[in-house]
Amino acid sequence: MALIHDLAFQGAQMLLVLLLSPLLTGFVRKVKARLLRRQGPPLLQPYRDLIRLMRKDVVLADNASWLFRVIPYLVFAATWVAASLVPTFRSGLLFSWTADLIAIIALIGSARFFLALAGIDAGTSFGGIGTSREVMIASLAEPAMLMIVFTLALIAGSTQLSTMAAFMNSPEVGLRVSLGLALIALIIVAIAENARVPVDNPATHLELTMVHEAMVLEYSGRHLALIELSVMLKLLLYMSLIACLFAPWGIAAATATPAFVAVGVGAYAAKLAAGGFLLAVFETSIAKMRVFRVPEFLGAALMLALLATLLRFVSGSF
Repeated sequence: MALIHDLAFQGAQMLLVLLLSPLLTGFVRKVKARLLRRQGPPLLQPYRDLIRLMRKDVVLADNASWLFRVIPYLVFAATWVAASLVPTFRSGLLFSWTADLIAIIALIGSARFFLALAGIDAGTSFGGIGTSREVMIASLAEPAMLMIVFTLALIAGSTQLSTMAAFMNSPEVGLRVSLGLALIALIIVAIAENARVPVDNPATHLELTMVHEAMVLEYSGRHLALIELSVMLKLLLYMSLIACLFAPWGIAAATATPAFVAVGVGAYAAKLAAGGFLLAVFETSIAKMRVFRVPEFLGAALMLALLATLLRFVSGSF
């Protein structure tokens, strides 16, 4: 009976992140449009776009290999699993023992690797440009993420997300300079990893500046739908990580009653709404930077994360 109970909660977690990710993207677009005094698309427009793409036929390039057809499923599976491992409304899920922060970074890196392969598999110039830029971003974002992990592991004593969330929710944490630096670095990495402004503009397809869109120009139909859903899941994944590590309030315990679990779901929805609103405000208040300025932007995240690690390692009280 306990196994069925745990399976039900784990399945609810997987369905929740899958269903909320398009809604989060639609919410960010709607808030951005309102801030710019436009009507904007409906909140449910991402669902309609995904359904429309699922109904269309797949068009493949003549020189595309079998890997080009398989990669959308691999990217979607890796991103979905990574998003499902992050504690959202309840800790102590069935697969929480695998919810290691380093494992989640590895899953995200695997999805990026396969998507980069897809960008160069078709042999187009845009795909090669987008892949080179994506790898350049990853070469700075991944070391910064590892430094963030080291900082949090030194503070919480573990890289397991449920343990880290429980420690961050305890009064032992207090205000720490290293945590503030790690939070700023994680926000910068999340913006770059999700190709948001100022690194990239997801609302345009300008050939000279696009990163993610350049790698998926050759995809269509259900393959493009899976990639677009993976992008939405990745945005929700990073917001869930920030909420789990730096705002773990409201997460129900493993032995919590259904009432506390419902409170956890409501708290998680409120955190996503707050994160989506802040992201929309940030994107409307800043301009997109030029491509050669992106390493400086991510270099700041790497330096902040490294400083947080050194500060925590040298002085245990900070």
